[in-house]
Amino acid sequence: MKFIHTADWHLGRIFWGVHLTEDQSYVLDQLVSIIRDIKPDAILISGDIYDRSVPPSEAVWLLDEVISKIVLGFKIPMIIIAGNHDSSARLDFASRLLQEQRFHIFGSLDSRIKPIVIEDKYGPVYLYPIPYAEPAIVREKLEDDTPIDPASALKAIIDGVKEIKPKKTRSILMAHAFVVGGKESESERPLSIGGTSTVEASLFDSFDFVALGHLHRPQNVDNERIIYPGSLMKYSFSEASHTKSVSFIEMDDNGNCVVERIPLKPRRDVRIVRGYLKDVLKPPKKDENPKDFVLVQLLDTDAILDVMGQLREVYPNVLHLERPNLEFSGQVQGIDHHKVDDISLFSSFFSQVTGEKLSKVQRDTFASIVDEIRSNERKE
Repeated sequence: MKFIHTADWHLGRIFWGVHLTEDQSYVLDQLVSIIRDIKPDAILISGDIYDRSVPPSEAVWLLDEVISKIVLGFKIPMIIIAGNHDSSARLDFASRLLQEQRFHIFGSLDSRIKPIVIEDKYGPVYLYPIPYAEPAIVREKLEDDTPIDPASALKAIIDGVKEIKPKKTRSILMAHAFVVGGKESESERPLSIGGTSTVEASLFDSFDFVALGHLHRPQNVDNERIIYPGSLMKYSFSEASHTKSVSFIEMDDNGNCVVERIPLKPRRDVRIVRGYLKDVLKPPKKDENPKDFVLVQLLDTDAILDVMGQLREVYPNVLHLERPNLEFSGQVQGIDHHKVDDISLFSSFFSQVTGEKLSKVQRDTFASIVDEIRSNERKE
């Protein structure tokens, strides 16, 4: 069996104030070309299709265009699960009707995970799609009032899958989760700011392949069976060194998988340019696109008049400027909100206003409120 695994498209993303829809369309055109050439048996998208629960209209249009090309044009089955950024209710729209076109959407969690069976020349492959769900929803579906966190919630769901999974059959699990050992980036929203959100790789021992979403760095965890394909594009400057890709997997008759990462080329890359102003203002090299999204780390320590204006003469898409040598000397202070999570940002604000540190009770209360707000957003 041949299949393509991708995740974390984040359609509708805004990067430092810049709408990325055209850039995302550029990369998705490459994905369509890859699918046309490979002709896989299935395409798996492991969550965070959209960047927020109420996506902009242009993001919805882009998803419709891409899916139409793949499902209607190529007649290839596609399976999508919701991530923590998606609205389960909105993603579920028309899902039963679309199954007739072999387009399977799983936005909301069912009390019992039903497999999708895909046949190849060796026989059936059982695919188990687990959409992301808040712990409260998992408790409701499992009819269990025991308090659980995101990690134990996923474990409870997978334990249920193991009970119904036929023995000696090839199997794939799709989930949106944070597995211990995975490497984070700055652009992922935490699955939860209260409780344990990471799960052990051993949880997936019963499956031949685990198609994960959530972490934006392409990587395998523990072994070649547990794969994060990474995000569609670079969504933070911490990802500047990443090579974004989709995963192409071939599974043999015993369930053994060979994984190939197929790189995706962005319309405008995300880069960090570091140096003194006189060097940074030199024309870009031949293999560098001056229209890339750029963070400049300027080493000069003296005052510079209209520094952003000068930089944008060479790099029109300079999005952020850092002066590390000034920061080291204490002349520049503050927190870059793009690089900290909600509770760290609130803790800093609380300390500046009150002169005191957050207590454990206050941190837990804040975490509970934020998780409840995000849960309600996903239900809308």
